[in-house]
Amino acid sequence: MAGCVSGPDYTLPANAVAAAPAARRAFVSGHEAAYIQAEPPDRWWQLYDDPRLDAYVSEALRANTDLRAADANLRRATAMVLQVRAEGSVGTDADASATLARAGGYTSPSSPPQVYALGIHLSYPLDLAGGIRRAIEAASADAEAVAAARDQVRVVVAATVTRAYVGICSTNLTLAATQRVLDTQRATLDATTRLANGGRGTEFDVSRARAAVNRSAAAVPHLVAERQAALFELAALMGRLPADYPQDVANCQQPPRLQQLIPVGDGSQLIQRRPDIRAAERSLAAATAMIGVETAALYPQVSIGASAGMAGSFKKLLGSDSIGASIGPLLSWRWPNRRTTHARIDAAGANADAALASFDGAVLDALRQTETALSAYAQEIDRERSLALARDDAARASDQAGQLYRFGRIGFLDVLSAEAALADAESALAASRAQRVDRQVDLFLALGGGWAEAGNRTLASGRTQD
Repeated sequence: MAGCVSGPDYTLPANAVAAAPAARRAFVSGHEAAYIQAEPPDRWWQLYDDPRLDAYVSEALRANTDLRAADANLRRATAMVLQVRAEGSVGTDADASATLARAGGYTSPSSPPQVYALGIHLSYPLDLAGGIRRAIEAASADAEAVAAARDQVRVVVAATVTRAYVGICSTNLTLAATQRVLDTQRATLDATTRLANGGRGTEFDVSRARAAVNRSAAAVPHLVAERQAALFELAALMGRLPADYPQDVANCQQPPRLQQLIPVGDGSQLIQRRPDIRAAERSLAAATAMIGVETAALYPQVSIGASAGMAGSFKKLLGSDSIGASIGPLLSWRWPNRRTTHARIDAAGANADAALASFDGAVLDALRQTETALSAYAQEIDRERSLALARDDAARASDQAGQLYRFGRIGFLDVLSAEAALADAESALAASRAQRVDRQVDLFLALGGGWAEAGNRTLASGRTQD
């Protein structure tokens, strides 16, 4: 009888999305030239081969406040498992008392005026219906879900640190592009002023050239503010005060670049790797175990109890006639409340169905996010390539317009138009370069790397273990 366990044994449901063959295939958008079908590394940020980025992520994984809270939640969940396990072990309690007996306001002469008692009681639940074992399964699965949630925080922290670092370098890159445009426009303003002073130009041309300079210069304060915001965010992610942001990254001029194709794996590896999927699967296992916990209430709860003690006056406390002991089974059964118990079983089953739906949703969202990120990154590479060609053409056109204007072949409005086109092309290219790296971070975030210290990342396919 002690080998019986109430409720269903947990297995990965056959109708779960994670078990579908289509969910485990190669990604639809993974055939682009930017990808290879190898599994991505856990520490994906090391693909950039940037020691400074690696140091920032490592510090954040040690000191980030969200991770500290996640670690505390995991310790609490682990303690709850120990608490539930203790319910299946021997329970003990002891008592001691001293009583002064009185009757009618005076001490009774027929009994000792003072009675002492010492006792110890033991009980061990037989857990014939397996309710305690199911409770341990549920608590263990809950703790594993919390551990997976902690791993998900690691994924987000690593990605956010990388994004902040990239944002700083990309903003400086945009600042440099803006400065190049400003230099060109200021040179045009100087030439226009000389021509106006020599009678070959007008003040109207000078005013328009100065307006172009001021318009480009107005973009600089906004870019500086963006860079400072990213620096302060990076400091907070690393557990530092805002004023203590890393000084060495403030002047970073180039975002990190990948020197290799991005390994993306397939759907099967993604399902095993993403911690949010694992958390949802562990929550489903816990909900399934709770059906057994509630089902066990239908059966008698049997335990073995034993007690020993002594009672009497102080002088006779150790005498043989003051010592007593007992041992035997203890039975309890909530027979009158079976309708309530069945209602709780039905509620536990509904919770398990909801957990399965959440698990399926987590898998679908992970596949959608990954496919979207794969497509977006591949398209951004093509966009950056086209914008680089457009910038080169705009730079040649600006140089040619300046020369033609100096020889009187075109009007000053053509010069301003060419320089405006160059400014737009430089800004668009800088933004695309920043967006490309940002798309990379989105992709790595969707792939879910950055948490596993070991290679054990398989979803449970059978009953969870005690």
